[in-house]
Amino acid sequence: MSNTEQQLHYSTCTLCEAMCGIEVATKGRQILSIKGDKDNPFSQGHICPKASALKDLYDDPDRLKRPVKRVGDNWQEITWEDAFDLVANKLHGIQQEHGEDGVGVYLGNPNAHNMGAILFGPYFYRSLKTHNRYSATSVDQLPHHIISRRLFGHMSQIPIPDIDHTQHFMIIGGNPLASNGSIMTVPNVKKRLKGIQKRGGKVVVIDPKRSETADLSCEHHFIRPGSDVLLLLAMLHVLFEKQLYNVEALLPYAEDIMEVEHYVRNFSPEKVSEKTGIQASQIIQLVTDFCEAEAAVCYGRMGASVQAFGTLTQYLIMLFNILTGNLDKRGGMMFTQPAADTLPVAGKGSLGTFTSRVRGLPAFAGEYPVACLAEEILTPGDGQIKAMVIGAGNPVVTTPNAEQLDKAFAQLDFMVAVDFYITETSRHADVILPPVTALERDHYDIVFHNFAVRNFAKYSEAVVDTDADQLTDWQIYLSLAERIDKLNGRSTAHYAALWSKQPKGVVDDLLQTGLYGDKRGAFQNGVNDSDTEKEGSTAHGLTLKKLKANPHGIDLGPLQPSLPFALFHENKKINLDFDYFMADIDRVNAHFFDKQSHAQPLVLIGRRHIKTNNSWIHNSPRMVKGNNRCTMQLHPDDGVKYGIENGDEVKVKSRVGELTIEAEITDAIMPGVVSIPHGWGHNKKGIKLSVASQHPGVNTNILTDHMQVDELSGNAVLNGVPVELEKVS
Repeated sequence: MSNTEQQLHYSTCTLCEAMCGIEVATKGRQILSIKGDKDNPFSQGHICPKASALKDLYDDPDRLKRPVKRVGDNWQEITWEDAFDLVANKLHGIQQEHGEDGVGVYLGNPNAHNMGAILFGPYFYRSLKTHNRYSATSVDQLPHHIISRRLFGHMSQIPIPDIDHTQHFMIIGGNPLASNGSIMTVPNVKKRLKGIQKRGGKVVVIDPKRSETADLSCEHHFIRPGSDVLLLLAMLHVLFEKQLYNVEALLPYAEDIMEVEHYVRNFSPEKVSEKTGIQASQIIQLVTDFCEAEAAVCYGRMGASVQAFGTLTQYLIMLFNILTGNLDKRGGMMFTQPAADTLPVAGKGSLGTFTSRVRGLPAFAGEYPVACLAEEILTPGDGQIKAMVIGAGNPVVTTPNAEQLDKAFAQLDFMVAVDFYITETSRHADVILPPVTALERDHYDIVFHNFAVRNFAKYSEAVVDTDADQLTDWQIYLSLAERIDKLNGRSTAHYAALWSKQPKGVVDDLLQTGLYGDKRGAFQNGVNDSDTEKEGSTAHGLTLKKLKANPHGIDLGPLQPSLPFALFHENKKINLDFDYFMADIDRVNAHFFDKQSHAQPLVLIGRRHIKTNNSWIHNSPRMVKGNNRCTMQLHPDDGVKYGIENGDEVKVKSRVGELTIEAEITDAIMPGVVSIPHGWGHNKKGIKLSVASQHPGVNTNILTDHMQVDELSGNAVLNGVPVELEKVS
């Protein structure tokens, strides 16, 4: 590659779920610019402001490129061989002394955007044989996985809104204009939402905050945080009371669906109106409008998940889509047909096999809820965590009762972090193993093609070369796995084939055996060959070589109806599992109706911004410039009530912590609710984030409570947290 000639590369932005195609101009190893790829058939030239942060991550003088180990209060660069040997020997020694569960693992969500980490990271985690595994899943989408595992037979078989064909899009607790979609891979969501309206459809948003998406919608309803479950129970009640259900097409797969009526009989709109803040007549109209649409979809996301009844809420949303006939229907909730389909070979998601040592929270898919991580470190006894592996995560910022976890990490015997920054979490590490950045490695979206609103495939080769002593995530994980297995006397013969195959070889296998490959079966994922035939035949005979020859990606067509083949249960039915989900209604009644009536407390919710992705990119100057975004929003009525004016410093207290933050008075948030954005708080001693440290903000997870979880799943409660306010004199 010439160091003097400008070259154009066509890659994918990995900073959110949208999979936007990017055109990257380089000169040697210098990145000149990042623009939207106009020839990408999925994103069609659209990018959001975050895409430019990929260049900032690459150029960042704060990022690590080689391993470092802690020496007192300083960091010393060491070789990869020394780093791998040190880490493997320390982890092995701790497990020899304290048992396999003496080592814990936490994985952040960047792993989901990383082909190598997804495909080869598990070899390392499995080599540790520890039950103490945690991830960002349980502060986010865990309810979705549990519901899909129980209903459809696989934790990742999550149906997606067919946004391009729907006539009515109801969004509960989601703000796709800020998140760029979430468990809905959807580039240029603004254009797509406007497209619904342009074709005479309707967009309805239900949220405690009038978000960017709500501003664009046809209709917005404020709702009391945590009461979404009551709204859904009432909406289902209306379906039966007014006989608006439409189950004929889905009844063969969900034979007991009409039994839902029994569970929702006592939840009339009138009963839940005061608790939700939505009038009974409005609830009835919401259901009526939805059912009158030719095709409609109800989509619940982050705000609906991270609350006390998040799993039941998401389950009821799925029932609403089924009962209105909008599952597996064009314009409703649909299953994708990805080119490299990992679901047939990936774990379906183990259910309730064990519980956490201290509190007895349920494990799912081999992971405990992260809300119990700190106590598993702090509580002595068999199985106490003595060492942690942190893979591309920053739980000191992103998980509940963050200060408690910060203290817990400080007392560990050993920590290793796979990260190219010294963050609020990795500052506790004894060794940091830095992988390359996204533009320095090949990329295929193993996860997010499964959640795309249109079938599409794209492979991106590395944009820039690296030094000989820089490693990718998969090389780091495989090196550690091989050493751990060797120390435990296990066979390591299979590693030679893995090193040779590499993640790209696995992707090629998946493409060739997938729906669009020559080695596919006659039927796969419910779509017949004829459904995917395209003129020019780029869809069929799909291989890695063919994808590389089409650097902008290949359009594979709209989502297709795929029942019963999309179901992973042996009987090819939807298992509604009423005994598991509906048992939580007792807790709903106790929480909302059995308690003595009293004034509702002021409660905390989070919020998203288009220039923020959790705690990832606050070290990018262009992402943090401008007005302070880390403010506490509150309604003017609450400002008067607490004597708080715009710009005042306010002390916010919860059961577990307190912080001080600037107030922002706005009628975009409902009375009785305050909002603080997630992912800030870059003020810890020892971090090496020079830009973020100048724009630290505050960590809202100082206020969230590790003891407050959705009991059905163990998912963290980040919305609806009771708080108190006090103006700082």
